[in-house]
Amino acid sequence: MKCPACGHAESKVLDSRPINENASIRRRRECLACQRRFTTYEVVDNIQIMVVKKDGAKEFFDRHKVVAGILKACHKRPVDAEALATEVETEFTNSLRGEVTSDEIGKAVLQKLRKLDAVSYIRYASVYRDFDDIKSFLDELETINNNENK
Repeated sequence: MKCPACGHAESKVLDSRPINENASIRRRRECLACQRRFTTYEVVDNIQIMVVKKDGAKEFFDRHKVVAGILKACHKRPVDAEALATEVETEFTNSLRGEVTSDEIGKAVLQKLRKLDAVSYIRYASVYRDFDDIKSFLDELETINNNENK
């Protein structure tokens, strides 16, 4: 860390403390050249995820939209929509990709709902997959039913 007083590139850390609910770290440093003390703050640099919509438009990832979709599907069901949305967001953030498609987000939610609650899964799938007819909807129900009976 460069000293603000003399510009020397080396310093030693005297004290470190987490701040902002462990979201960042405050460090008290001392320059090895001039012995001047100064404070630095270290924060995680989050990558802002861009979502590519079906029409090609791009917008920033909005966690609230994911939560809202999950809440609709999980109405009166034992599913924590906030936790599920956090899992999906974390998965894409950790992938270090700058862009994801809305389709990928929908598939990630479906995959997690399928493991958690079959009713919520089929509700979400009915909107996300945009079933063309009753037969395709019934086929999906049959697939879920067969998987649950195994």
